[in-house]
Amino acid sequence: MDNKSIIESEEISLKELLGKGKEWYFYIRSQWKVVLLVGILGSCIGLVYSFVKKPIYTANLSFALEDDKAGGGIGGALGLASSFGLDLGGSGGGGVFSGSNLTELFKSRSMVEKTLLSNVNVNGKEISLAEMYIQTNGWRENWKKDQRLSNVQFLPNSNRKKFTRVQDSLLGVMYNALSKEGFSVGQRDKKVAIININVSSKNELFSKFFCETLVNEVGKFYIETKSKKARINMAVLERQVDSIRNELNGAITGVAIANDNTFNLNPALNVRRTPSARRQVDVQANTAILTELVKQSELAKVTLRKDTPLIQVIDRPVLPLPKEKFEKARGLLMGGFLGCLIAILFFVFRRVLIDFTK
Repeated sequence: MDNKSIIESEEISLKELLGKGKEWYFYIRSQWKVVLLVGILGSCIGLVYSFVKKPIYTANLSFALEDDKAGGGIGGALGLASSFGLDLGGSGGGGVFSGSNLTELFKSRSMVEKTLLSNVNVNGKEISLAEMYIQTNGWRENWKKDQRLSNVQFLPNSNRKKFTRVQDSLLGVMYNALSKEGFSVGQRDKKVAIININVSSKNELFSKFFCETLVNEVGKFYIETKSKKARINMAVLERQVDSIRNELNGAITGVAIANDNTFNLNPALNVRRTPSARRQVDVQANTAILTELVKQSELAKVTLRKDTPLIQVIDRPVLPLPKEKFEKARGLLMGGFLGCLIAILFFVFRRVLIDFTK
């Protein structure tokens, strides 16, 4: 085939393509009344949706984490304490929750469930956040027809260990719903050590309460975990201090009793002075041990203060919360566009189907 034939075939294909395009254009144009009618109907549906759609309230809370490590001058003192076989927790516990792992802790099911089972005061009435979430989403109305769910409640101060299988399942549903769309945790900028929490829901008070309660629950768990090792060592030292102090008091009393028993004793009977001498040795030994334990106990208190992180809240959610509402103009435009698009696709599909069956 020569070049001339190829050029002619390409021209014919281009003409056919343009012809098909005009044919489709005039075909769709001939149905403009129906397309316009469906577009108007879509705009009306979008407008109605903008009235029905409830606004979404978003609560924002930001905080900074201060976590000092034991070091410097205290390091030498910790080394001295460790020589006596005591671990004062200078390295700090709970390192697994450092950095980005802390944000994942907020998203964990245990923390979310503890938050949902926490109580808040709404209009002078105690209610759990789980029950508040159920009411916000209107689940209770749908449960009336189901006997398993109609009597399920999450009352304030409920014992989590006594929950039924259905209650556990519902908590799982709430957790999944909140994890996907309910809240987010993260840093706006990796260079800034400020963590932001956003909670969105249809209920303004729920967004605020859930955001604040979640931070409180995670904060308590985080602080307790980070300082657990230091608190255990401090408790051990305090018990040892009390024990040695009691022994020292008993030894001092024993010395006094032994001295009373040997008052005006014949110098030839020095053997009877032995109990007093033994008690004096006990007093000296217990005094030395108590002195060291008191120093180590005070050092453990310093270590506990340094191992206890500080979660400083910077911004709290303040009512009224920012709300995102589906605007009427947006509903009109989107509804009209989707209506026209659906009508055009319908006519295109019908034309293709007719041509195919010929």
